[in-house]
Amino acid sequence: MNVNSDRTRDGGVLDLDQFLPYRLTVLAARVSKRVAAEYSERFGISIPEWRVIAHLARCRKVSVREIHDRVNMDKSRVSRAAARLEMAKLIEKKPNPGDRRLVALSLTREGWRLYEKIVPLALAIERELLEALEEDERRALSAAINKFHTLLDTGDMAPKRPIDDYAVAPPVDRDDR
Repeated sequence: MNVNSDRTRDGGVLDLDQFLPYRLTVLAARVSKRVAAEYSERFGISIPEWRVIAHLARCRKVSVREIHDRVNMDKSRVSRAAARLEMAKLIEKKPNPGDRRLVALSLTREGWRLYEKIVPLALAIERELLEALEEDERRALSAAINKFHTLLDTGDMAPKRPIDDYAVAPPVDRDDR
């Protein structure tokens, strides 16, 4: 099948309903909103706040700039989310010993407790989505996503950020908090 056939209507106008980047964006936004509805309703946090919490759980201590680079949010949204989380005592900010101009963010014990409450909800939604697919479809979806990342991480399509942005997080050592 020619992937370019039937992609336009009305004399070359792009059919967004068939345009892969648009479809992926809409799907990602819908899934994100579905997960956010759970933690927003139960815990009163927003999508940007959850992304900051999740990233800090993965990376421990990082700057706003590092979070901005990794979670696909502009720096001002990350900063506002971090400020709200700090006011709620879910994260703490400390000067970076290597560069006093930078601030290192990390989860507080309360932030870790919230993270541990939200993760099962997020995983349940993921499980529900994946259960809509047959096993071979799940494997194919995973393979396709990996291929897209590889394509986007190499050559002319490579982003300016590191390739490991989408790597699986290492296990969390619960005694290291």
